Amino acid sequence: MKSKFIKVRCSKCKNEQIIFEKPATIIKCLVCEKVLAEPRGGKAKIKTNVLEII
Repeated sequence: MKSKFIKVRCSKCKNEQIIFEKPATIIKCLVCEKVLAEPRGGKAKIKTNVLEII
Protein backbone atom coordinates (compact mmCIF):
# COMPACT_ATOMS: atom_id res chain seq x y z
CA MET A 1 0.00 0.00 0.00
CA LYS A 2 1.18 3.48 -0.84
CA SER A 3 1.30 6.20 1.77
CA LYS A 4 -0.08 9.60 0.86
CA PHE A 5 0.48 13.21 1.68
CA ILE A 6 -2.30 15.37 3.12
CA LYS A 7 -2.81 19.11 2.71
CA VAL A 8 -4.09 20.58 5.99
CA ARG A 9 -4.98 24.03 7.30
CA CYS A 10 -4.09 25.12 10.82
CA SER A 11 -7.24 26.03 12.75
CA LYS A 12 -5.38 28.72 14.71
CA CYS A 13 -3.41 30.74 12.13
CA LYS A 14 -4.93 29.39 8.85
CA ASN A 15 -1.51 28.34 7.51
CA GLU A 16 -1.70 25.58 4.90
CA GLN A 17 0.96 22.87 4.78
CA ILE A 18 1.48 19.38 3.45
CA ILE A 19 2.08 16.54 5.91
CA PHE A 20 2.78 12.82 5.61
CA GLU A 21 -0.11 10.41 6.24
CA LYS A 22 2.00 8.14 8.50
CA PRO A 23 4.37 10.38 10.50
CA ALA A 24 6.93 9.08 12.99
CA THR A 25 6.87 12.26 15.12
CA ILE A 26 4.41 14.96 16.16
CA ILE A 27 3.78 17.45 13.35
CA LYS A 28 3.42 21.11 14.31
CA CYS A 29 2.36 24.16 12.32
CA LEU A 30 5.38 25.92 10.86
CA VAL A 31 3.97 29.34 11.79
CA CYS A 32 2.32 29.07 15.22
CA GLU A 33 3.58 25.63 16.38
CA LYS A 34 0.10 24.23 17.10
CA VAL A 35 0.02 20.40 16.91
CA LEU A 36 -1.50 19.35 13.57
CA ALA A 37 -1.04 15.56 13.74
CA GLU A 38 0.18 12.88 16.14
CA PRO A 39 1.59 9.45 15.25
CA ARG A 40 -0.61 6.49 16.20
CA GLY A 41 1.43 3.48 15.05
CA GLY A 42 -0.03 3.72 11.55
CA LYS A 43 -1.98 6.61 10.16
CA ALA A 44 -1.74 9.89 12.01
CA LYS A 45 -4.43 11.33 14.24
CA ILE A 46 -5.19 14.57 12.41
CA LYS A 47 -6.11 17.40 14.80
CA THR A 48 -6.97 20.06 12.21
CA ASN A 49 -8.86 20.58 8.94
CA VAL A 50 -7.96 18.35 5.99
CA LEU A 51 -8.14 20.22 2.68
CA GLU A 52 -7.17 17.43 0.27
CA ILE A 53 -5.35 14.14 -0.07
CA ILE A 54 -2.47 14.35 -2.54
